[in-house]
Amino acid sequence: MAGLPLPLPCGAGRAVVVAGRALLGAAPWPCPRRGCGEAAALRAMGFTQEQARRLQGLQPRLDPERREAAAAQLLLLGLSAEAALALLEQSPALLRLPTERLRERAEELRRLGLDGGRLQRAVSRCPQLFAVPRKRLAAAVRLLRERCLFTAEQLRDVLGTCPAVLLEEPRSLHHHFQYAYFRMGVRQKEMVKARLFQMPFAELRNRHIFLERRGLYETPYKGQIQTSNPKLKDILQLPEKDFVANLACSTAEEYEVFKKLLAREEEEEGKEEEVDALYEEEDDLDSERSKTVPE
Repeated sequence: MAGLPLPLPCGAGRAVVVAGRALLGAAPWPCPRRGCGEAAALRAMGFTQEQARRLQGLQPRLDPERREAAAAQLLLLGLSAEAALALLEQSPALLRLPTERLRERAEELRRLGLDGGRLQRAVSRCPQLFAVPRKRLAAAVRLLRERCLFTAEQLRDVLGTCPAVLLEEPRSLHHHFQYAYFRMGVRQKEMVKARLFQMPFAELRNRHIFLERRGLYETPYKGQIQTSNPKLKDILQLPEKDFVANLACSTAEEYEVFKKLLAREEEEEGKEEEVDALYEEEDDLDSERSKTVPE
């Protein structure tokens, strides 16, 4: 009949209404077509139609409200819609975490000094931060502050550039620090500046010992710092080919042979330690037997 308004299609005018209701804090109206209401809600958050489609494709059997809530929490951290989507595509398991868990973990990271851009970069680089157990996170922080003696500001910088340290086992993390501190003579300030924990420990050791055996790095004695040694930043941040050619003054072939030989040395040392431990265990057993033998 002339003069009567035409009904709004599901994906067009209704999205405007949904967006308005979302801004007022009301729940979006359900859509007769499956997934249409969720798409409209995601569009209202700031996702494009294509981004909403990709987001809906993650964990398709998941309750849409869970997906929307997780996306909303990431947006509240300051991530853009594309950054939040990329994070969820990288780690779709985040969609199954309780919303409260995401919020609480974000607050914990903020208390450690990761706020604003630092927090955004940290969770983008290491989304596992949301899933790691709280005790493990606390143990890593306690080790860095109490045993490695990083200041609060230095800790903030470490977590901002290498948030994955919070996922490390405390023993491995401490060994990494001690090697740089005692074996290489590097202090906390230089470690932070060079981003020590970004390089795996095995590669750090390879590069350091290679320089040492070529006479280009002098092992410090009793905590002294050898100023003639190459800077830690150069050792860590140079690409391998530049490290070998410019810092170690060697060839790629020589470095590859060295790494194989060093790995063999470590394997043999490990076997020797196992044998020593076995003999020590037998000695302890003999000692215990001697105590039980009557005189």
